[in-house]
Amino acid sequence: MTALLQYVYAVTRSADCRLPEDLRGIGGAPVAVVEEDGLAAAVTAVPAADFEEAPLRARLEDLEWLERTARAHQHVVDAVAATGCALPLRLATVYRDERGVRQLLTSGRERFGSAFALLEGRDEWGVKIYTDSGPAAPANGSAAPAGTRARPASGRDYLRQRQQQRKAQESTRQQADDRAREAHEALARLAERSRLHRPQDSRLSGASGQNVLNGAYLVDREEAAAFRSLVSELAGRAAGLRIELTGPWAPYSFTSADSDAYAGTGTGPANSSGPTNGAGSGRAAGAEGMAR
Repeated sequence: MTALLQYVYAVTRSADCRLPEDLRGIGGAPVAVVEEDGLAAAVTAVPAADFEEAPLRARLEDLEWLERTARAHQHVVDAVAATGCALPLRLATVYRDERGVRQLLTSGRERFGSAFALLEGRDEWGVKIYTDSGPAAPANGSAAPAGTRARPASGRDYLRQRQQQRKAQESTRQQADDRAREAHEALARLAERSRLHRPQDSRLSGASGQNVLNGAYLVDREEAAAFRSLVSELAGRAAGLRIELTGPWAPYSFTSADSDAYAGTGTGPANSSGPTNGAGSGRAAGAEGMAR
């Protein structure tokens, strides 16, 4: 008989948890609800052979599997969020059995209550800023056509040219960083809370240019239109930069619902590790770029 673990997607209030009967999660398996003390957890039974710590570590090296799992995770979290305030858990949070899930709800009741108070009526929006993907222009602003550049007269001239190129590239990057910081400060003033994640590696995200800002912003729904308008305004005057807005999302970056309250106990997390976006966030896996 295949050993199963309980994969937990998110926590919400029992009164709000009205999930579609045909909702499917990891591996196309049905999603169930575990309730305790007025709280509910959306769960799926998953094979231990895939989600115990050792096999999971190997699985996380498989980007296709990771993307598939992250999308399934987010699909369920979005379904929970559609019925009420959802507290997403970190990707690949699994418990030995249903008893462990119930203990999570019981011990975390006070903490979950504080999170609901903070997040009710608010959504997460993601903003990424990228530099242009083209090469940096020379410091004097002009570029000689390829094949017409004069050869350096000496080794000293060659080193001088290289030094000028490096300075121009450093100056371009510094300007991009400064404008990204200014944009973040403006967005953070309009948001309830903000969080900066590590810039994404373009080799994983597939995005062109260099990611100089990867921010998450918790925005009151009444301020959502103003927030989108501000992003558009910033994009309109960000010459040389590309700004991308995503959302609204469940508040992946602003919940601590995935704390390892039962690590080391027989009914606790079989594995609470898993790539996070800084997910911390429970933001489906370093898969923030994949799932979104």
